[in-house]
Amino acid sequence: MKMIPVDSSNVEAVGYDEKSSTLQVEFKNGGMYQYFDVPEDVFIGLRDASSVGGYLVARIKGTYRYSKV
Repeated sequence: MKMIPVDSSNVEAVGYDEKSSTLQVEFKNGGMYQYFDVPEDVFIGLRDASSVGGYLVARIKGTYRYSKV
């Protein structure tokens, strides 16, 4: 999955697989998580958010199934 660096104090990069609707988030501490069944517009919102961490907490965590990679 192609990862895109983001401007965030906590998140290093984000990536998205259109075929499986899987969002991948790489944290600066080295943690990597995949979130499943995420619509593409939610990924775009995350990628373009002025606060990536804030968007992640508000729109993704607690909403989509996830797995630590």
